[in-house]
Amino acid sequence: MSWAALASAQDYPSRPITIVVPWAAGGPTDVVTRILGQAMSTDLKQPVVVENLGGASGTVGAARAARATPDGYTLFLHNISHATAPSLYKSLPYDPVEDFEPIGLILDVPQAVVSKNALPAKTLPELVAYLKANRDKVNLAQAGRGSGSHLCALLFMSAIDTKLTEVAYKGTGPAITDLMGGQVDVMCDQVSNTGNQIKAGTIRGYCTTIKSQVASLPDVRPCTEAGLPGFDASVWHGLYAPKGTPKPVLDRVNVALRAALRDGTVKARLAELGAVPVAETDVTPSALRSHLKAQVEKWATVIRAAKLQPE
Repeated sequence: MSWAALASAQDYPSRPITIVVPWAAGGPTDVVTRILGQAMSTDLKQPVVVENLGGASGTVGAARAARATPDGYTLFLHNISHATAPSLYKSLPYDPVEDFEPIGLILDVPQAVVSKNALPAKTLPELVAYLKANRDKVNLAQAGRGSGSHLCALLFMSAIDTKLTEVAYKGTGPAITDLMGGQVDVMCDQVSNTGNQIKAGTIRGYCTTIKSQVASLPDVRPCTEAGLPGFDASVWHGLYAPKGTPKPVLDRVNVALRAALRDGTVKARLAELGAVPVAETDVTPSALRSHLKAQVEKWATVIRAAKLQPE
């Protein structure tokens, strides 16, 4: 590191920080980022601004963040789709692993396997049996190529060894609206989107996609306990900086991230979303890098098995 870069790192931060979110405003990842950004700004003593740059399953925003000046004033918060992009797109303008400096894992947002209320299946085993027997009649909604909903759907169909007709939507909102209206049959999506509908009884929840019980859905068991051992499709999130960002800057941001995740108000707001913060020992660059690499390999296998051709 040059003396100039070192001096700049020691003064960091001296102006507002931008976190690029590669999804539209109002979505789950955007909401999580705004909650964390507000708390981090208190620790960093500078405003933390969210820049929404959606498109192409998060790859537009990722490309923008990868090209940003590596000085710590542009950060990047992304979810599971950061790991699946290499398998979904033939030629990315960036490398998800090599073109970013990991700062830390943040949290998991469980997903839930859900259906319209008119479906006769009341439990997960009953649902699986029904889907196998009616595979040509059932349709499965998903929120667009590469979305958490889409990835969960692929893993679910693989786990039950049953191919269903997929109906792709441009986002979660219209998909859930049609599920509640009975126009589509089953779906898999984040509990931040499905939890209130499950509790209100407008859709039926069968299981959640993390190993522990989701506190906000006490009546919906984890899939691993309900009949699908090893089924894990949480929408995990990580914080990154562009490649070459000085280590002292990365360390300072990591301190602010840890402080935000310990904040009582942040914990309460994340719990309302059904989000589960990772253990503090995983809020590290090494944990995020290892997790990202493992997830790239995992989802490459799932996507290949689904014979989903890269665009």
